[in-house]
Amino acid sequence: MSHQPVLLSSAALSFAWPDGTGVFDGLKVAVGPGRTGLIGTNGSGKSTLLRLLAGDLVPTAGSVRRSGRIGYLPQNLVLDTGRRVDAVLGIDRKRAALHAIEAGDPAEEHFAVLGDDWDVEERAHAALDRLGLGAIGLDRTVGEVSGGETVLLRLAALLLARPDVLLLDEPTDNLDLRARARLQRAVEEWPGALVVVSHDRELLERVDRIADLHEGGLRWYGGGYTAYEEALAAEQEAAERMVRVAEADVRRQRRELSDARAKLARRQRYARKSYENKVVPKVVANNRRSMAQVSAGKHRHLHEERLSKARERLDAAAEAVREDDGIRVELPRTSVPAGREVLLLRDLELRYGARVEGALEVRGPERIALTGRNGAGKTTLLRTLAGELAPVAGEAAVHVPLRFLPQRLDLLDDSLTVVENVARFAPAATGNVIRARLARFLFRGARADRVVGTLSGGERFRATLAALLLAEPAPQLLLLDEPTNGLDMASVRELTAALAAYEGALVVAGHDLAFLESLEPTRWLLLDGALRPVPVEELREGTCFGE
Repeated sequence: MSHQPVLLSSAALSFAWPDGTGVFDGLKVAVGPGRTGLIGTNGSGKSTLLRLLAGDLVPTAGSVRRSGRIGYLPQNLVLDTGRRVDAVLGIDRKRAALHAIEAGDPAEEHFAVLGDDWDVEERAHAALDRLGLGAIGLDRTVGEVSGGETVLLRLAALLLARPDVLLLDEPTDNLDLRARARLQRAVEEWPGALVVVSHDRELLERVDRIADLHEGGLRWYGGGYTAYEEALAAEQEAAERMVRVAEADVRRQRRELSDARAKLARRQRYARKSYENKVVPKVVANNRRSMAQVSAGKHRHLHEERLSKARERLDAAAEAVREDDGIRVELPRTSVPAGREVLLLRDLELRYGARVEGALEVRGPERIALTGRNGAGKTTLLRTLAGELAPVAGEAAVHVPLRFLPQRLDLLDDSLTVVENVARFAPAATGNVIRARLARFLFRGARADRVVGTLSGGERFRATLAALLLAEPAPQLLLLDEPTNGLDMASVRELTAALAAYEGALVVAGHDLAFLESLEPTRWLLLDGALRPVPVEELREGTCFGE
C-alpha cells in the first residue's frame, strides 16, 4: 500500500438528478488520511456524495480529484447469489492459476496471472477470519451466506484489495452484535484514508473527525461523535445567545426610531403653531420648520439605517441556529391492560430451524427486545407472529390487533405515491387527514405526491411507518424489525421518544444495543437455535454467543 498522503477533493462539486432535483451546488470537499465519519439528516445527500467520491456517479458540474485507489462498499449491496466467495474476493483467477501451477501445469499465463501473490489463499482466509467468516469456504456461493455475512464478505474483499481510500455507506445495517464489533475493529485498524456514512454511534466514536453535511455544505469537527455533539452544542448555544442579543438590539433600534419619529412630529407641530399664532415672522417660522424637518429627517434616516442593520444581524444570527427536520412520530393512542394476554407461543418450530421450547406468554404492555445472530431466525419469528408465515409445528397465537414493520420495507407499492399508499392502509381517512399526518413524517406538499419507487432508504422507512401507524384498527401490538436502519440520529431520537410513550405491547428485533436499551425492555430474548431470556450484560460483553 502507498504510504503517501491520499486525498479526495473538489473545489466546486454540483449534482442534480435527471428530473432536475438538486443535491449539491458548489460543494467544497477535501478528505485526507485518517478516519472520517460523514453524517447528516436523511435526504441531505450523504450516499450521493459517497457515490460521487467513488466515481459511481458523474457530477453535474465540477470534478473529484482522486489520489490512490478507491474501495467502495455501497449501502444497498446486491451480489449475484451464484457467485463463489473467491470471485467476490477478487481472487478466483489467481486461485485457479495457483492450483494449476501446483498441479504441475507450467504454462506462462498462470505465472503472469499469479504474479508474486503466492500467499493469496492464506491472505484470503486471514481476511475472512478477521471478520468472523472463517467457516465460509472459498468455494461456497453467495447464496449460501446471510445478508449480514454478505456485507462482511464484501468488506473482506476490500481489505484484500488494500485500496488507499475506503468508502463505507451504512456498513453496520443488518449486522449482528459480533459482526458489528468486528467491523468496528476493522475501521479502527484501517491504515489508509476512510470515509464512513453511518448512524451507528459506537462506530462513529471510532473515527478521527466528523464531517457534518448540512444544507449543502460540509462542516468539520475533530474527534468522534461525542466530541462532535459537544462542539455543536457549544456552537448552537453561542448562536442562540447571538440571536437574543440581536433581538434586543432590534427592539432598541425600533424604540429609538419611534422616538425619532415622535420628536419630528413634535417639532412639526411646534413650528406650525408658531406660524399660526404669529409668534415669529413667517420667514423665520418657515426657516425653522425646514431646518427642523431636515434635522429630524436625518435623525430618522440614521435610526432606520441602524434598525435595518440590526435586522440583518438578527437574520445572520438566526441562520446559524440549526433547526434540523426530524420525524415527529405519533403512535396510536392505544393501551393494553396489564393482565391481558397479547400473544402465546407454545412448542413453536419455525422455518429454517429456530424454535420456542415450552410456552412463552406476553401479557399487557410488555416490551420485548429480541436479538440474535444474523440468520438466527428473528425475522422469521416476527413474520410468523404477523401471520405471514405458518409455523412448522406448535402454536403462535396473537390476541390483539398488530402492525408489523418489516426490515425490507416491501409493504408499499413502488408505482403509487406516498399519499396513495397510505390511503390503501386507511381507506376511511380523508385526504386532508392523511396529508396532515404525513407532514409529521416530513412528507409535506409535493413530497407527499412523490412515487414511492423514487424514495431514498430513509424516506421509504418514513413512508412505511406512516402507512402502518395510520392503518385501521389501531394496533395494540407493534412488531418492529431493525427499525433504525437508514435513519439519521435525529429521527432515531424521535422514534425512541415515540416508542417510549406507546402504551401497547412492543416486540423489537435488532442489533443496536443503545437503541434497544433506550426502550427500557421488560424482557431481553435471545434467539440462538432456541428462544431464551438473556441478561443485557451478557449481550454487552458478547459472552452469550460463544464462538
